[in-house]
Amino acid sequence: MSETHITQAEQQADLQKSLWAAANDLRGNMDASEYRNYMLGLIFYRFLSARTEGYTKQLLENDGLTFVEAYADEDMKEALREEVTNTLGFFIEPRYLFTSLIEAIQAGKFDIETLQTAVHEVQNSTIGRESEPDFKGLFDDMDLSSNRLGNTVAQRSELMAKVMLNLADISFGVDDMEIDVLGDAYEYLISQFAATAGKKAGEFYTPQQVSRILSRIVTSGKKQLKSVYDPTMGSGSLLLRVGNYAKIGDYYGQELNGTTYNLARMNLLMHGVNYSRFDVYNGDTLEDDHFEGQSFDAVVANPPYSANWNPDGKLEDERFRKYGKTAPKSKADFAFVQHMLYHLNEDGTMAVVLPHGVLFRGAAEGKIRQYMIENDNVLDAVIGLPANLFFGTSIPTCILVFKKNRENKDIMFIDASNEFEKGKNQNNLTDVQIDKIVNTYLKRKNVEKYAHDASYQEIQDNEFNLNIPRYVDTFEEEPPVDVDKLVADIASTDEEISKLEKEFTGMLNDLVGQNPDAQEQLTKIKELFNK
Repeated sequence: MSETHITQAEQQADLQKSLWAAANDLRGNMDASEYRNYMLGLIFYRFLSARTEGYTKQLLENDGLTFVEAYADEDMKEALREEVTNTLGFFIEPRYLFTSLIEAIQAGKFDIETLQTAVHEVQNSTIGRESEPDFKGLFDDMDLSSNRLGNTVAQRSELMAKVMLNLADISFGVDDMEIDVLGDAYEYLISQFAATAGKKAGEFYTPQQVSRILSRIVTSGKKQLKSVYDPTMGSGSLLLRVGNYAKIGDYYGQELNGTTYNLARMNLLMHGVNYSRFDVYNGDTLEDDHFEGQSFDAVVANPPYSANWNPDGKLEDERFRKYGKTAPKSKADFAFVQHMLYHLNEDGTMAVVLPHGVLFRGAAEGKIRQYMIENDNVLDAVIGLPANLFFGTSIPTCILVFKKNRENKDIMFIDASNEFEKGKNQNNLTDVQIDKIVNTYLKRKNVEKYAHDASYQEIQDNEFNLNIPRYVDTFEEEPPVDVDKLVADIASTDEEISKLEKEFTGMLNDLVGQNPDAQEQLTKIKELFNK
């Protein structure tokens, strides 16, 4: 068992290394956010091609025909196309398969316009079908006519052919439908691009270690969930992480950024989530709630911190009405929380990453926070995370956990701000530290200088201010100063300095000798030294 695991881990590491190295051909031509779209788009296209080849091979096994032979038969062509599209949600003709394009490259017959036609045909194959929304515009960010790839069709074709050949040399295992291996490698690439994307990284990727905490919390005690929802889903990594800890029926999500929305759809498909099992939408969650009236078993999110939004007229919206207040125009944090609570079903769990300001800021945010605790009794825990965990920002963050139908009114506080392993660019949480956070939350026991289960009375006495140091005392007393030892150390140091001064002066005298000019310089040096 362990040998297989090691082999798979090594295979995954080699795959990741090869994929990142394959990006070298594009790195010199454009920045990370641009070549990301080409790399991930081509990998995804190869994946779709392999799915098509694998499924048609299975279908035609008893007929003794290849995909090319069957598709050339006019009597079989349409039936084959229909069967593949109904099952996979899309169709790729034999001449447009990734392997066929590689053969064209090797024969010197490839041009980038053929690739452009190929990706268009994938989307065209879904028109009028249930899968159309899930494939529409998937390749829009892979601009194959961009001058960044070259000034002429020939130059662009040459560069793209080089990248495709590099990808063709990498063994993904997709022919055997090892979806998890490829999906995880794909997500690795997303994380690598996030690491080089600066402030924009947080828009599309939540670090795996944080995703694991949220996912374990919302799935605790549940082997199966009918649904999971992320209103700011980014590349979908957090949704998929929840699926690692429980069997998920359907995935739901919304994302404002179109490019990131495309990444999420690709990511879900690459991890073996059939198009019929996810409903994701491109739009502004707060302005255009695509899932109005729906509730979900688990809700998770890492929304943009203190984002701008338009609260005008929102008190008429069912999501915000009962609170009597809306989040400030320049800080949408609580607007996202209100939205998420509206979509959480009565037996569900919700976990969201937010900046610490939501714990103690007053005015409208203070009123909303008080209502959630005092009237709704939905806040279950506050977990303080270390600073510098996230790509693009070094601020410390916290996880808020919410549940409906809580029997008690206590709130669990955990201060994990010092629980990290220092990394080169970002701090990291180890497996042990993640286990400690999750287990402490589940056990709800006080841990000195780390965790405190606060009663409702304590929260009330603090006027609903949730600043973690009010509940978890992490103060470390300074050891008492030994005055006698300190005086002795100072005297010893003075004595050592005096001794070194004498030695230094003696060495200077030996060097200067009887030279009058040097004597004058020596006098100046001694004066400076004595100062």
